[in-house]
Amino acid sequence: MDEIRGFDVLLMVAFHWFYVLGYLLEVPLGVTLFNFFRPAEPFFAGLFIVICGISCHLSRSNLKRGLLLAGVAVGLSAVMYLFMPEQMIWFGILHFLALAILVFVPLRRLVERIPPAAGIAVCLVLALLTWNLIGNTCRIGPGGALAAPLPDWMKAQVWLYPLGLGRGPGDAADYFPFFPWIFIFFIGCFIGVWAKAGSFPDFAYRRRVPFLSFVGRHALPIYLVHQPVFYGIGMGVKWLIGR
Repeated sequence: MDEIRGFDVLLMVAFHWFYVLGYLLEVPLGVTLFNFFRPAEPFFAGLFIVICGISCHLSRSNLKRGLLLAGVAVGLSAVMYLFMPEQMIWFGILHFLALAILVFVPLRRLVERIPPAAGIAVCLVLALLTWNLIGNTCRIGPGGALAAPLPDWMKAQVWLYPLGLGRGPGDAADYFPFFPWIFIFFIGCFIGVWAKAGSFPDFAYRRRVPFLSFVGRHALPIYLVHQPVFYGIGMGVKWLIGR
């Protein structure tokens, strides 16, 4: 699992570098690569969220883990508000994961009592019904004519923005609302019941690529460090070109 998470982190790092290359350094190839891989971003993020849900059954203290992530997320938003307001993150993936883990804490015993296959099936249906809340569509339903728009009064409530039911204070560089992503997270939680019980084949528990495993175990510091480093490199190169 650490190796899969490590591979996912490397995909995320590459995706963010394409953004810096294309939109900060104005290299056409960067724009092309960023736009090419952009449709796959929700799948990369979804895989990361599923792994986080699995890890909840293997963590020593989910409460401590959730509070730590919450502190890091709030700190990150504060720094961006002061120094990079145009890239402000109001409720990004760290905010979501912190809230999801804290929600899991009181629900853990309930999750462990539900047959994992049934739990996964229900979460898939609920994720499908709320998937169109992502972005500016703000619709509930599987899509097309079967998706109903949220009422305007609800969309006007800024405090509902973290839930995905209201519009935020502005465009966000990173937005992962509670719905539908909480159902993706709980899919991982139900898979984690199998993982903790040792129900996977033996090969799933063996380490093969130590580098990917290392990256996966240090996903949080890599996530926090790589973007400032990329932006620093980008701004430095722009300054040199200007000189």
